[in-house]
Amino acid sequence: MTSSKQYPRSSYGFYKTKFHDKEKGTYLGRTPKSWAKIGLFYLIFYGMLAALVAICMWVFLQTLDPRIPKWQQDGSVIGTNPGLGFRPMPKDNEESTLIWLQGTNKINYLNWYDNIMEFLDKYYTPGKVAKGNAYLKTCSYTEWPTETEVCEVDVKDWGDCSRDQYFNYYRSSPCIFLKLNKIYGWVPEYYDDPNDLPEDMPRQLKEHIRNITRPEERWNVWVSCEGENPADVEYLGPVQFYPPIQGFPGYYFPFLNSEGYLSPLVAVRFMRPVSGIVINIECRAWAKNIRYNRAERMGSVHFELLID
Repeated sequence: MTSSKQYPRSSYGFYKTKFHDKEKGTYLGRTPKSWAKIGLFYLIFYGMLAALVAICMWVFLQTLDPRIPKWQQDGSVIGTNPGLGFRPMPKDNEESTLIWLQGTNKINYLNWYDNIMEFLDKYYTPGKVAKGNAYLKTCSYTEWPTETEVCEVDVKDWGDCSRDQYFNYYRSSPCIFLKLNKIYGWVPEYYDDPNDLPEDMPRQLKEHIRNITRPEERWNVWVSCEGENPADVEYLGPVQFYPPIQGFPGYYFPFLNSEGYLSPLVAVRFMRPVSGIVINIECRAWAKNIRYNRAERMGSVHFELLID
């Protein structure tokens, strides 16, 4: 008697048939013509989807101006209160604000010199900043820039705080550079009335403002630098400001993101700080629309100075 028992095909033969069925002429269940149709469909579908995304992105980019931010001042994350920054800052510890200077150590003061020059390089070599169609103008309190002009920053205004003198670091009489953070469209409200100055303004700055005879020369964001505590005031010694106007001239504002624009700087030279002691220093910017809060470092900057 003949056995009629059926033995299953090998798994290899089963999968081979699934991949390519010779009887039906299919590959993975579809004929080549069917695969071509579905491939063409997805090619057109994803092509149209990519084109739609590209068109939407293009339309969106047309609403943006590369120079003018969409959200400004109160509507932006930056807000309307410019911060004050300083240079040089320690490179080995970004969170540190200690300027530890060894004036008799050439390697030490040259490190600080290189640190400052890295920041000031674009000021000493203005050609490194793209100017576009902007015209570089020598501004003054009677000659303000137009919309197509930007005011140059004259490094000669920094007086003794020049690279030729190594910013006086080798004399243990260091210069610190201050800058206001740029906020698009922000215009300072000046303390330009000698009879209406804030009570907490340092006496030296009040006298300086009152000694200015030309009213337009009081259109500045003023700057003061003092020891934070009575002992720091005593240890800090005399301070000189460059340019001598002791502030950021008003003709540099507002910042409109024009090509070639460089932020104005105030150089502060500490003439004879006491050595061997960490001196806490606070520099503050003064304008009616600059809010001040020492705890949150609003409108001011803090750093320490140690001379060995």
